Amino acid sequence: MTEIPKTYRVKSFGCQMNVYDGERMAELLGAEGMRAAADGEDADLVVLNTCHIREKAAEKAYSDVGRLRREDGSKPMIALAGCVAQAEGAEARTRSSMIDLVVGPQAYHRLPEMVAEVAKGHRPVDTDMPAISKFGALPARRKVGPSAFLTVQEGCDKFCTYCVVPYTRGAEISRPFADVVAEARSLVDSGAREITVLGQNVNAYEGGLDRLIREIAKIDGLERIRYTTSHPTDMTDALIAAHAEVDKLMPYLHLPVQSGSDPILKAMNRSHSAESYLRTIEKVRAARPDIAISGDFIVGFPGETDEDFTATLSIVDSVRYASAYSFKFSARPGTPAAQMEGAVAQEVMDDRLQRLQARIAEHSLAFNRATIGSDTQILIERKGRLAGQMIGKSPWLQSVFVETGAEIGDMLDVTIAQALPNSLGGVIRSAKAA
Repeated sequence: MTEIPKTYRVKSFGCQMNVYDGERMAELLGAEGMRAAADGEDADLVVLNTCHIREKAAEKAYSDVGRLRREDGSKPMIALAGCVAQAEGAEARTRSSMIDLVVGPQAYHRLPEMVAEVAKGHRPVDTDMPAISKFGALPARRKVGPSAFLTVQEGCDKFCTYCVVPYTRGAEISRPFADVVAEARSLVDSGAREITVLGQNVNAYEGGLDRLIREIAKIDGLERIRYTTSHPTDMTDALIAAHAEVDKLMPYLHLPVQSGSDPILKAMNRSHSAESYLRTIEKVRAARPDIAISGDFIVGFPGETDEDFTATLSIVDSVRYASAYSFKFSARPGTPAAQMEGAVAQEVMDDRLQRLQARIAEHSLAFNRATIGSDTQILIERKGRLAGQMIGKSPWLQSVFVETGAEIGDMLDVTIAQALPNSLGGVIRSAKAA
């Protein structure tokens, strides 16, 4: 028997869905009377909310487990959560005996109960993926920041050959429309001015993502709406029209393409071609000409030739991404791609990734420079590194630093005066207090 933890720390890896899940787990623990450990304070319970998309992310989680052993040989209670927990289940405890409980992303509403089991001397594992959503078991949202996440859909039915999400998050499931709208209202009542609607394949939301956006846009006090992550084949005309017709929907779209080569896209089991993807981008830009497009790319997928990679550089030049995430192919156990022939040498992947990232950076800087002299609004989210400096997000999701006495949550009218590769500098015109 051990004591129930009094303090906790949740460390999330990977995607925005994991960030959301981490916030909800913290709320669950807080509802049980635990408090978040202060910076520099040893927590009684550490929750490692893991990502399994890439091998390095999974290995990092286990490395973090090992680093939790204290100088005197003791350790906190350790919970392995998230997608690594789902993929490895009880095997995770074989890899590290320090792990006390293992809980998958569809079962974390049981976290307080499982913590109590550990205190009684048990080492529980729960990686069930029930058809009934976990959301009804979660507590009401507590006070949130000016920008909040709202999960509306989980899982994926696309089965891209490189991806573990269908295996770690399960089949697509959408939350009831009324429940989502009610939570959006609660978030705004709790201080949110911007909501990012989340899903592994968010534009496949069964209630209609365009309809949901139009409904939550009616909420007084909500000033900005975003959504991520989308699949190209689910970008409906109605959703594209929302970008033209809903003022609160920000001019930003994350739309992963992964490759510019049709043979590679087919091998990835992506249900779009380079041409159909570009047609979708054209439609989106016709609806919202100032939109910032973001994307995802994988280089070195099995069988990728120099010609295939050149096609990827070509689509980057065609779209002119404001930002993009790019990675070397990482074979994930259990996925079809892990068994494919035609492995690309590491040095070739390294070279292609550097070339791709350099090309993306050119377009990103050009996008940022094109905003110089423009007037826009930023939502202040955090303090900057310098005294008197605050940082907020532009409508296009760029970080903008300004000198101001404004508070977190304030909306400022600024003029963009400086463009850097990863941020902008602004000059205050006026402020709209939270």
